[in-house]
Amino acid sequence: MSEIAMTLARGALVGFAIAAPVGPVGLLCIRRTFAHGAGTGLATGLGAAAADAMYGLVAALGVGALASLLLEHASTLRMVGGMLMVLLGVASLRRARRPAGAGPGVARAATPAGLLGAFGSTFALTASSPMTILSFAGLLAALSPPDGSLAGGLLLVVGVFTGSIAWWMILVGGVSASRKAISPNAIRWIEAVSGVALLAFAGWSLVTGLTGLTGLAGAGAS
Repeated sequence: MSEIAMTLARGALVGFAIAAPVGPVGLLCIRRTFAHGAGTGLATGLGAAAADAMYGLVAALGVGALASLLLEHASTLRMVGGMLMVLLGVASLRRARRPAGAGPGVARAATPAGLLGAFGSTFALTASSPMTILSFAGLLAALSPPDGSLAGGLLLVVGVFTGSIAWWMILVGGVSASRKAISPNAIRWIEAVSGVALLAFAGWSLVTGLTGLTGLAGAGAS
């Protein structure tokens, strides 16, 4: 296998591993796939993958000033992400309170505006975790070719993006395949659990943003 293929494969494995743990974006992807279909679920995952790729590019291109600026305002960005999760969590809980026949259990056709909204909300949610830059910086240092070339770093970013997309496709495919077996009442429960979980993630993000703590809140939003 060529060096290019090996670099892409290493990046893809890491991207898959980074995306796979279910966090706020994973919950949104599952809920939106149940409620609106595979297209909206994929748009949700694509937003997270695009934000990861953006931070990967910042690290690969060595844009130190931008990285430092984002990290300097990490607490503020975490609070912004927390407030966004509050809005998403409250919206899920409101949908869960609707009668079973009022719409949550029936998939509605995805519109361009709906797909863009799904992409944008998860892009913003993932981008509000600027500590991801540090993760990618470490990743590029550990896995880049020995010559440390820019091309090698960019190939890793492409691989990470590809691996992340692969995970979201698998997740959406699995959820989509089970949609017909899920009753409207069960989807209401999924909405409720998703809403409560998002509010819990939001609380953690807001607390760490206010106190300046790092850790789980800076590990990403997937």
